Amino acid sequence: MASAAITLAAEAPKLSSANTGFMLIASALVLIMTPGLAFFYGGMVRVKSTLNMLMMSFISIGIVTILWVLYGFSLAFGTNNSLIGWDTDWFGLHKVGLTELWPGYTIPIFVFMVFQMMFAIITPALISGALADRVKFSAWSLFVALWLTVVYVPVAHWVWGADGWAFKLGVIDFAGGTAVHINAGAGALGVILVIGKRVGFKKDPMRPHSLPLVMLGAGLLWFGWFGFNAGSWLGNDDGVGALMFVNTQVATAAAMLAWLAYEKIRHGAFTTLGAASGAVAGLVAITPSGGAVSPIGAIAVGAIAGVACAAAVGLKFKFGYDDSLDVVGVHMVGGIIGSLLIGFFATGKGQSAATGVFYGDHSFTQLWKQFAGVGAVLAYSLIASAVLAFLLDKTIGMRVTEDEEVGGIDQAEHAETAYDFSGAGGGIAGSAASVLAATESKKVDA
Repeated sequence: MASAAITLAAEAPKLSSANTGFMLIASALVLIMTPGLAFFYGGMVRVKSTLNMLMMSFISIGIVTILWVLYGFSLAFGTNNSLIGWDTDWFGLHKVGLTELWPGYTIPIFVFMVFQMMFAIITPALISGALADRVKFSAWSLFVALWLTVVYVPVAHWVWGADGWAFKLGVIDFAGGTAVHINAGAGALGVILVIGKRVGFKKDPMRPHSLPLVMLGAGLLWFGWFGFNAGSWLGNDDGVGALMFVNTQVATAAAMLAWLAYEKIRHGAFTTLGAASGAVAGLVAITPSGGAVSPIGAIAVGAIAGVACAAAVGLKFKFGYDDSLDVVGVHMVGGIIGSLLIGFFATGKGQSAATGVFYGDHSFTQLWKQFAGVGAVLAYSLIASAVLAFLLDKTIGMRVTEDEEVGGIDQAEHAETAYDFSGAGGGIAGSAASVLAATESKKVDA
């Protein structure tokens, strides 16, 4: 017995400075994705909504950070229940030791907690793109807090918690295809079905006001996504994190090219918005599958997602729901595709960002497990999000007034505008304005 105890002690994981440092960097990379998302969305809206779009992402950083420390982490990753976690030692992190390791790994609980915090931050922020131009900032802020608690935390536990039912079933979600992207996309659909369309939807032009800003945001997302995906193996002792890094790049490139090809064939042009959207579609699709497929499989996943998501974004016009910035078409559809294609292309390891290793090959057995996970998350998020939006709409109201929406939500909700055009004229225009102002001043004095 004594020798067995010594053997077990020798085999127990020890804190790895290398893995800990790597995971802290990965956490910072995931955080930068939320400002990247803000720029991506901010460039896609009209000028009068730019700041509101930026703020809808940034406020998520503040709200989710506090709630995650207070109770979110405990409920998402606590044990002893298949539907929701519970570990009172983790409430407020008040009993977590500085060097206490995440079970089975070589990084501290604090590091795992903050890495998962960044996932929790960006997920509700993704929803904001579907609601552009028309939601009260106060209502959105309350929605983020409620949605994190009622939707994100339980779903994260199902998929990544050691006792979560989807995890125990064997559903593969390496870094968030179900918990992040399907969750956010279905949630967005639930909310927009409740709050309705923008004023002028399908009538007024609603083109992006700054495509360079969109490309900047897409670039930051692409950059940060390496931490999002490769970091989800919580180290790189066996090369899976490196494989995920490679597959992230490969699938994203394939999806961008596929989206552009579809766009050229269908609409006759290669657009910058298409390149940015295609890249994001590839990032979304490889998120659940990248640790379980080969690089060739990643090319297939990316190419399929690029075409499918490009086709899906037009469905809002056919079915009449106003998904302002294509959250449903890119994140929900891309997440579904990436999750289900595991059943066709999986070649080895690939469980989750949280615990354990699942060895699975492409098979119908794995495919039905993926269907179970996808279907449950989609249905729960859609219904729960719609209920939350309905309750908020009937109490404090979700939408700004029609006049505020038409006049500009930036000015109405934030008393600011993204761009100051007062000095943009210069030269003759500026001089004429100065002369006119001086003349009016003299008339008043007289």
